Amino acid sequence: MSPGIWLRLSLISILHLAVLLTAASAQNREVPSPPSQDYSLSELRIGLNATDVETLDPHLAAAFNDRLVVDMVFNGLLRYEPGNAPRFEADLAEMIPEPYLKGGRQVWPVRLKKGITFHPTDGHENYELTADDIVFSFRRAADPDRSRYAGEYVGMTVEKVDRYSCNIIMEPPLSPVLFYSKIADYAGGLIVPKKVLEESGEENFRRQPIGTGPFRFVAYQSKHSVSLAANDRYFRGPPHLDVVNIFFYPDATERYREFKRGNLDLIRGGDEVSREKFLPKETIVDVFGVPEVAIIYFNTMVKPLDDIRVRKAIAYALDRERFLAPFDSRTATNVYSVVPETYLPGGVNEEQVKSLGLDYAYNPDKARALLAEAGYPDGFSLEIIATRLKHVQKNYLTLKEQLREVGIHLKLHVVDHATMHRLIRQDLSPIVIYEAWRPNTDVFLSRFFHSDSIVVTGKNPDTNFSHYQGIDDLIVRARQEMDPEWQTKLWEYAQVKILEDMVAYPLHYRKRVYIRRGDLDYGHLLHSSMALYPQVTEKTRILK
Repeated sequence: MSPGIWLRLSLISILHLAVLLTAASAQNREVPSPPSQDYSLSELRIGLNATDVETLDPHLAAAFNDRLVVDMVFNGLLRYEPGNAPRFEADLAEMIPEPYLKGGRQVWPVRLKKGITFHPTDGHENYELTADDIVFSFRRAADPDRSRYAGEYVGMTVEKVDRYSCNIIMEPPLSPVLFYSKIADYAGGLIVPKKVLEESGEENFRRQPIGTGPFRFVAYQSKHSVSLAANDRYFRGPPHLDVVNIFFYPDATERYREFKRGNLDLIRGGDEVSREKFLPKETIVDVFGVPEVAIIYFNTMVKPLDDIRVRKAIAYALDRERFLAPFDSRTATNVYSVVPETYLPGGVNEEQVKSLGLDYAYNPDKARALLAEAGYPDGFSLEIIATRLKHVQKNYLTLKEQLREVGIHLKLHVVDHATMHRLIRQDLSPIVIYEAWRPNTDVFLSRFFHSDSIVVTGKNPDTNFSHYQGIDDLIVRARQEMDPEWQTKLWEYAQVKILEDMVAYPLHYRKRVYIRRGDLDYGHLLHSSMALYPQVTEKTRILK
């Protein structure tokens, strides 16, 4: 190793020691304290509106704060073009695969780039990525005990051809737009190291992730920070940044204050975009897609929500404009189907929903009448798990206020966001408000509304909080349809059925807001990002 690299690694190690010491001294304080800038290194300091991370295992990461970290550490066979999703480009694969049919089966041949190595760690030097890792990763992604995305990989078989080649077989066949999202750098498509997982174990991997990405994991401090360092052997070239430190600031005031003081370079703005007028002049505010869609899910197996009249009563008791009011008009827009037609095919727009009489226009008198008809003239009470994450909590509070007006009383048990994610997947809340984005319409519908995805009891438990089984056939037929026009129609029918049965009430989508100092260059133009943040890559740099 050259003296220059040794010096660089030594400086990084010194900085990380400072991070750990700062974190340790800050554990008794609510607000994390970033270390002072070391100008011998290029360090990026990110402030998130989160309390902590839940997991750094890419096949389990669901919350935006978890996804942000794993995006920098891992790769997929393909990747969403940075800043320009949903366009695809080759990543670990040499090229975007094209399918052929063999023996009636659809085969997608994949050839890996040679010389790509996983990050070194204790007991493991850099070792080369091979087809064995690809086979292992997709089998793991399909295992509901080790992946939150298992339902997306049903029908996929991965066969090794040689050291750098494998075939991915889909039964039944898939259209390219549905297949590519399964092998891209998102959720279950992220590639993990077979050798490390087999030798070190699953639990250890969740706190010490090892991938092939531009940055490698260095340290984690509970409810304080995650520290990453440059992967100097990254196959796209060494990153411009030496260090990336991610700090947790659930309180918006503290997050903005630290940014204004110069202790942070990039922060998630959320609903506080209006605060931009108080920030330094050189600050840049980025408002971009793809958005997170907020939807209210009703557990149809729990009384009294098992009665469609009760679910429709709740829908008529809700005023979308009151849910929208707390959010900046530049970032939030009402939606009328669970998939927003502005961003994905198969969505249903406001005009179409109203023409079908499925918009459930605000009508509290009708809500009360339906409740009385269902046997609840005096209303009822429910205990709900809610989150401390402010922008989601606002929806829970608005829901509580509006339902109280028709006699429905919600007791909110407020927990941190990571805990909420865990508890709602244990089926412990009869109503769930969930914000999410998914790479295509099939994934949206499959993961939230197919019976296989029912939380706890489904064949591949995921995020079907409603326990809904009414559109399984439509989801499967649309997935197998090769005609894009007819595929879109089937998706539309599925969403109409969801509204007819009122198992989910679409609220709004919110674009993402991040605020950066003027000399932070992402290294790409920012139009839209699947990674839930602007994306930090090997090209990201701080201009000096």
